[in-house]
Amino acid sequence: MRGRPSSIDHEQVILKAQRVFWEKGFGATSLGDLLKSTDMGSGSFYNCFKGGKKELFGKAIAQRREVFQQFKAVLDNSESPVQKIRDFFGSIAEADHDTHMRGCIIANAVTEMAFLDPELEKEAADILLEVEQMFAGAIRREQLAGTIANPAPPEVLARYLITVWNGLNVTRRVHTDKVVLRELIDLQLSVIS
Repeated sequence: MRGRPSSIDHEQVILKAQRVFWEKGFGATSLGDLLKSTDMGSGSFYNCFKGGKKELFGKAIAQRREVFQQFKAVLDNSESPVQKIRDFFGSIAEADHDTHMRGCIIANAVTEMAFLDPELEKEAADILLEVEQMFAGAIRREQLAGTIANPAPPEVLARYLITVWNGLNVTRRVHTDKVVLRELIDLQLSVIS
């Protein structure tokens, strides 16, 4: 005998749970928080996510990896990858207050997981490293085209951009004013002008 067919939309469950993790962090998110946000019972939850909260968190950050991969495709096909990178950073300045308070789930995860779960920390850190490589490729192309004058190695500039990204995701919680954030972003991104 077969059981009832599942009517659970896994992608929607992951996105709903992701929002809770993004707002509260992994450690502060309870099973009750996840069940409430996803409208699931505990039986259904553990049937879908046998690894429980950790598995769901892993899937939530993996979803962000997919978003970054989509952005990589945009960069790879862009006539002006530097402008796309500027727009990427500019989205911080344009975000609403709630988004400012959440910061970046990947940067948050690297920080939180450092002493909590090395496996999840590595998953999140690997995503930042992939974004760094993506930036390095775009910067290299722009340097070869002569649109970036800075002669620093692309890998160094990309690492700098990741450092700026991580810093801005903390600073945006302090300075939520769009003009202030835009000034900071413009100054920081002057290295790829």
